[in-house]
Amino acid sequence: MDGVLLVDKPAGITSAEAVRQIKSRVRPARVGHLGTLDPFATGLLPILIGEATKLAPFLQIGEKEYEGVIRLGVETDTLDRTGAEIHTAEVPPLTSTTLADAASRFTGRVVQQPPIFSAIKRDGVPLYRLARRGVEVEPPPPREVEISRLTLDAMDATSIHFVAACSTGTYMRSLARDIGIALGTVAHLAELRRLRNGSFTLAAARPLAATLEALADSGSGNRASQNPAGLIGMCEALATMAEAEADAIQVRRLRNGDSRALDGLVPVGAGLFKVVSAGALIAVAEASSRVTARVVRVFGVD
Repeated sequence: MDGVLLVDKPAGITSAEAVRQIKSRVRPARVGHLGTLDPFATGLLPILIGEATKLAPFLQIGEKEYEGVIRLGVETDTLDRTGAEIHTAEVPPLTSTTLADAASRFTGRVVQQPPIFSAIKRDGVPLYRLARRGVEVEPPPPREVEISRLTLDAMDATSIHFVAACSTGTYMRSLARDIGIALGTVAHLAELRRLRNGSFTLAAARPLAATLEALADSGSGNRASQNPAGLIGMCEALATMAEAEADAIQVRRLRNGDSRALDGLVPVGAGLFKVVSAGALIAVAEASSRVTARVVRVFGVD
């Protein structure tokens, strides 16, 4: 089995646990995921299976979209609802003007301080592990991220519903904290749901339980359809990437590492592009000129 499953992750489990549960039904295939969701978060979690695990570098670069709830007046050590309360503050009145100003301030390229409770590694150890051990952790360095769209709407006197479309590496917990500061108070992330990851959308995802059931049925031969789990093929997963068609001789050369087989195949204006043959994904390549390219990744070869 090679392809991508779109899962709607429930609250209460880690992304790694979702991968483990799926892996138990597709062994011996390799299994991974795109974009970690915190245990309290829900929503779209793309699961990569088999050869599709090699697609991760090409799928992680897309924009992500989230919705959630920011709770004002209380800051926690993790910057979300699972953490311990560390600060409280009065919440000024929320008006449409102050919310619009805050949304404008955090739209575009912004500098963001990632949370200490994060998967960013220091000396090979994720910072959240050090923080949970009680080790005093120096905050990770600020990073520039891009938020292309941000809407803020008051739900009540201390709660804001938000929708954000952003670049990879943007922390919604940090955004919640920073919006609280911009509004003259403190804040934490109370709810989070991922709506989109690149070209993958939550609307196309299935609940984890339904995905596991479909995989179990397909493994037992009790198939309601040819693709009961909704597996997305590898070519389809790269649907937005430019495409070049190769013949059997070119495929053989590519699988032997010969980038010259791509001469003349480069799509007009392409950077990265996929090479297919008879509907199968053969490679991802990068144009080095208008007519030449280098192989970045070959598929179907161990």
